[in-house]
Amino acid sequence: MTHAHFLARRKRLLQTIGDGIAIVPTAPEVIRNRDAHHPYRFDSYFWYLAGFPEPEAVLVLVGGKAPRSILFCREKNETMEIWDGFRYGPKAAKAAFGFDAAYPIDQFDKRLPDLLADRPALWHSVGHDAAWDARIAKALNAVRAQSRAGKRAPRAIHDLRAELDAMRLIKDGAEAGLLRRSADIASAGHARAMRACRPGLAEYELEAELTYEFRKRGADAHAYTPIVAGGANACVLHYVSNNKLLADNTLVLIDAGCELAGYAADITRSFPVNGRFSAAQREVYEIVLAAQAAAFAAIAPGRHFMEAHTAALGVLTRGLVDLKLLAGDVDNLIEQEAYKRFYMHRTGHWLGLDVHDAGDYKVGDDWAPLVPGMALTVEPGLYIRPAADIPPALAGIGIRIEDDVLVTATGCEVYTTAPKTVAEIEEVMRHD
Repeated sequence: MTHAHFLARRKRLLQTIGDGIAIVPTAPEVIRNRDAHHPYRFDSYFWYLAGFPEPEAVLVLVGGKAPRSILFCREKNETMEIWDGFRYGPKAAKAAFGFDAAYPIDQFDKRLPDLLADRPALWHSVGHDAAWDARIAKALNAVRAQSRAGKRAPRAIHDLRAELDAMRLIKDGAEAGLLRRSADIASAGHARAMRACRPGLAEYELEAELTYEFRKRGADAHAYTPIVAGGANACVLHYVSNNKLLADNTLVLIDAGCELAGYAADITRSFPVNGRFSAAQREVYEIVLAAQAAAFAAIAPGRHFMEAHTAALGVLTRGLVDLKLLAGDVDNLIEQEAYKRFYMHRTGHWLGLDVHDAGDYKVGDDWAPLVPGMALTVEPGLYIRPAADIPPALAGIGIRIEDDVLVTATGCEVYTTAPKTVAEIEEVMRHD
């Protein structure tokens, strides 16, 4: 992705705000403990518009007849660079990233009232950060204090996230390319974990295999805390302890994805610890796989977001009846939500700079229609928690199969490639 992509997004947003002004800060650095920081990760909205990687930065877009994009960032500081690494500084950042102006970050509060003055509207993420709300309110009050000098503060305040969410929902070609590359890396990580899996390993050992492959292939980090859940742990949807031993004749569920240049992959695979599905495991697995195929078939331009979920739900509920875990008419069971004992989440979500990406799921009272360029996950599952009324062969089976897709002009492209069919998984896991 070149900086021309970020410049084009800024120009598009400037057209939206008209004569107004938009303020977009990046994420702060966060202390992990004492004087050690968590690994830094920029704010997704800021990155989407600026492409600038450093902390302590703010983007200001000033609309009107002479629109401007202004960056406030850390000054060049060779002493600090000895400790923490390279800094652009305002002068180099302006040239490298295509801003119309750039200033030191410590000038932001002083300059902000003049930037706000006589603008009809202010756009920022209202309510997202109390400290930023207070900081901007202080600047607004400074403008209002100059009313007798003819200065006017913006009368309208808009939540900038609504506009940026709509922009981010449709991926351009460069974004789609990054999503595919991230998915390729994550798929290789899942295949590596399958090859390494043996009874007696710890869940965290498979997590280590993922981490190694992600970083070896150039990913920046995990896109979220990985789930490596052996046996009945897979029935805990957000299990992240990853500290139990993997038992023979059980399944392991891995939900893990990497991040590349900010863009996330989100993949789940479920496979037998010993490399061979039992009859009961295979039966449940094939139901979930068929549900995913039905969901894929329901994704196309003009279809709405929930159609994939509805299609998967029909297959899953029919499967639960076939497994004798539910009894009755499938439509009635769906209407009664009887399936929720075994399937309690939606079949997917938007994907992009955030693993649960920005964008509305409804337009008014209707589910959002799909259009080319949207990226989403498809992740049906069945979670059969042990209980007195559950047959022993099925007890503790938790299966989710998750892939990432891009809506195309004719349907959808499934761009995650980790082994998925029973035959593919068993072949990858052959230990002889």
